[in-house]
Amino acid sequence: MPPRILSLDQFRGYTVLAMFVVNFLGDFAVTPALLKHTNTFFSYADAVMPQFFFAVGFAYRLTFLRAAAKQSAGVYRRFWKRNGSLILLGALMYLGPEVVRALTREHPLTLKAFLTQAICEELFQTLVHIGITALWILPVIGSRPVVRIAWMLGSAGLHLGLSHWFYYEWVTQVAGIDGGMLGFLTWTIPMIAGSLAHDVLTQQAEPAKAVRALWWYGVGVMVLGYGLSCLNLVTPPNSAASTGASSWLVAPPFVPPTHPVNLWTMSQRAGSVSYLTFGAGLALALYAGFVWACDICRWQLGIWRTLGTNALAGYVIHSIVALAFGPLLARRAPGGVVIVALLVYLGICYGGVRLLERKGIHWRI
Repeated sequence: MPPRILSLDQFRGYTVLAMFVVNFLGDFAVTPALLKHTNTFFSYADAVMPQFFFAVGFAYRLTFLRAAAKQSAGVYRRFWKRNGSLILLGALMYLGPEVVRALTREHPLTLKAFLTQAICEELFQTLVHIGITALWILPVIGSRPVVRIAWMLGSAGLHLGLSHWFYYEWVTQVAGIDGGMLGFLTWTIPMIAGSLAHDVLTQQAEPAKAVRALWWYGVGVMVLGYGLSCLNLVTPPNSAASTGASSWLVAPPFVPPTHPVNLWTMSQRAGSVSYLTFGAGLALALYAGFVWACDICRWQLGIWRTLGTNALAGYVIHSIVALAFGPLLARRAPGGVVIVALLVYLGICYGGVRLLERKGIHWRI
């Protein structure tokens, strides 16, 4: 078996741990806005899911090329099955609790109301988005960089056109999650960015050169994402100011907006192009640091290794533990209680994944 890429495992482990933290803290009033999904600017919490897709795209390119080298026939069918299974697992995880709640309600929902809530507000979350996005880019995941970049730009352009037509208003009104049913078009951006990072790392003879390339690509893509968000100023309900920097620049990505939001605003709920572009750039730049620390300096952290090599198990376990914790804490619990609960929560989640690791069990689809 080919050796694992240490930087990818550590980066993925960091991302999984960050996901544990922000998903737990997001439910409490005491949590700062930067640790919540704001849907109006780029918070720390909003950085997690693009990094997850970036890591998926890197591994997707890696495993596809290895599979294609071993067997040209049937490789696409294999990945159709793998991603279809991931979508099915996600649907069971997200819709199962929704069905239970619907059956135990004192006043049952109508079928239309149930389907709207289940499909529009619950179904399209992380695992389903990963599966659908992976299927969407499957035709090009083995292609040259220029083909993948063209596919990414076309997907982003299609999302912008549909958002301008009707989708932005619709997905924000129905309180969609992570871009809703058309979110795969923009989640394509960080996933393909991850596949391009794979090429940079594996095709550079010296890892230090890969670090520099990843860093500067990341910075450039972040600047592009912020530049796209500045189009908010000239798109209704906004109009350009007559003079000054305020007529050209919106608030920085990590700062709440000072203008009414629209389809150019960085928003995880809308899956906006500016948000996923900036998120992909941040993932590239951050991954450059992991390549330097892990692949060059050979540094690693045990907890990130455990979570990074068994990310699917971590995701499933943390979702189950969250269901158990939900009824135990009030939304307005004091900060000290929330911190203690977070530490207990993290201990249970990590302990579950660590137990699987010690038994040699790794969940794969």
